Amino acid sequence: MSDLESRLRKLEDADAIRALKSRYFFCCDRKDPKGMRACFADGKVIIDYGAVGVFDNADAVVKVFTDIGCHDYMVEMHHGMNPQIDVIDDTHAKGKWSLHYFLINTQTKSLTQLGGQYEDEYRKVNGAWKISGTKFTPTSTLAMDLSEVTPKTLFAGRTQPPM
Repeated sequence: MSDLESRLRKLEDADAIRALKSRYFFCCDRKDPKGMRACFADGKVIIDYGAVGVFDNADAVVKVFTDIGCHDYMVEMHHGMNPQIDVIDDTHAKGKWSLHYFLINTQTKSLTQLGGQYEDEYRKVNGAWKISGTKFTPTSTLAMDLSEVTPKTLFAGRTQPPM
């Protein structure tokens, strides 16, 4: 493969990884467990979502997502930004992302804003990039009670409060 072909392949792979992560965020917001699951590789996958849990396979995190997050009263927005994609070779890559997460829980009348960083690993499987490892580290949290006329700040700080 020529240098030009190699560089083009890396650009195409990085673009495919950006599309994969965007699809993951979209599936989370749309409450789509099957679509979310399709973003991950099969088999052993290390998923470290901090207070939400650490999982060794995608099916386990999808179950928690379905049980906790897939409700109409959970109005969510995941905004992934500032991707830094490093295509290592034809089948392996790493990435870092910033996240701004926004949740309105209409059942508990609460609002949560969360900022943080993802560190991902990707693997190309049958020609398609998949998430093969991910760790989320929160960097800022704002939790508010919206049940009264005047919103009340419950927590504002660097890390996520205990759940």
